[in-house]
Amino acid sequence: MHRSTSTTGGHSLSSRSPRRGHLVRRLFQLYAGLALYGASSALLVRSGLGLEPWNVLHQGLSERTGLSMGLVLTVVGAAVLLLWIPLRQRPGLGTVSNVLVIGVTMDATLAVVPDAHAVATRVALMAAGVVLNGAATGLYIAARFGPGPRDGLMTGLHRRTGVSIRVVRTAIEITVVVTGFVLGGTVGVGTLLYAVAIGPLAQLFLRVFAVPPASGGSPVVATGQPRRAILRP
Repeated sequence: MHRSTSTTGGHSLSSRSPRRGHLVRRLFQLYAGLALYGASSALLVRSGLGLEPWNVLHQGLSERTGLSMGLVLTVVGAAVLLLWIPLRQRPGLGTVSNVLVIGVTMDATLAVVPDAHAVATRVALMAAGVVLNGAATGLYIAARFGPGPRDGLMTGLHRRTGVSIRVVRTAIEITVVVTGFVLGGTVGVGTLLYAVAIGPLAQLFLRVFAVPPASGGSPVVATGQPRRAILRP
């Protein structure tokens, strides 16, 4: 019995279907992760117990300019992206989407989640913000659409200067935290908890949300501490 298979341009339609589904999953993870990142960052803001390093800067600039934190995050992200030009970094879909999506979802979440006053509520918001931020990181890193603008800056400086990733990242984050704090950003126990917990959480969720190859087989996941993988907004 002869069995024919419909083809288009030499490729079977059946082989294209898994690839299309694979791409859809990756896109879903990218945008779900970015949206969750913005929402989780907003929870940390509402806790009032400390923010991620870059958001300390964003909050400080927001306090000084009167602009929303989400808008400041977007503007700063675009400015950092311009620094990629002399560093010869190439943005991907995830890079551009990072700049556009996280700030919008942060502002949307801040609009519906009120300030917390009870200590128990503030602690719960802080804990939820950190854990959900780790989940968001795993979601959109596993989608593999390119680094966020701030991590691209970090890896670009590493390549151009030869200084280790660890030193470059530490120097950048100390600079943004100190600058943000001076401008009025919130530094506290949430900042410390985030610094300690985000690496292990990101590693865990990278494994949970690992996307298998389009042709099937075992998913590729990061091993060890994801120092170079965490794509901050």
